[in-house]
Amino acid sequence: MTNPAGPYVKVHFRLEIEGDWPPASVESLWAVDQGDGTVRLDNIPWFVRGIACGDVVATEPDEEGVHWAGEVVRRSENCTIRLIASRDSGSGAARQSVINAFRELGVDGESIEQFGMVALDVPPTADLAKVQRLLKRGVAKEWWDMEEGCVTAHWRAASVS
Repeated sequence: MTNPAGPYVKVHFRLEIEGDWPPASVESLWAVDQGDGTVRLDNIPWFVRGIACGDVVATEPDEEGVHWAGEVVRRSENCTIRLIASRDSGSGAARQSVINAFRELGVDGESIEQFGMVALDVPPTADLAKVQRLLKRGVAKEWWDMEEGCVTAHWRAASVS
C-alpha cells in the first residue's frame, strides 16, 4: 500500500465463479476513502477482473457498514497482470524472482503462496513492450501461466507479436 491521502477501508467485490475459479465468491481490497462515496484502490487485485490498483470506484455500504464496489469512476491507467509461477512449484524464491524481474522494468508486484501466484501492477509509465516481451518469454519457457486481469488501450497498442 502507498501513502494514503485519507483513511483506509476494505472494499468488497463480488466475483463470478467459472468452474472452480476463482476460489472465492468475494475479494476484498484495501482502498483509500475519498470522502465522496468513492475509494481509490490501493491493492493489486488477485481475482477481480477489469480493475487495477489506483482505480477510483464508487461504493455502497450495506446495513452492516461493509463497502461494496460499484462502477469504476476513474481509471488509473494501470494494468493488472496475474501469473502462476511454474518453476520450483511456485516456491517463494520462484515468486520473488518473478517480482524482481518485473521490478527492474518499473512494475510492482505481490505474491501469495497459495496457488503460487504473483499479481503485477503495471503503470502506464513502464515500457509496456518490454513488459510484454518478458511475459511472453516466461509463458514460452513455461516459467508461468499468465492472465490479463485488466488492460488498457495503451497496453493493447504496445502489444508485441
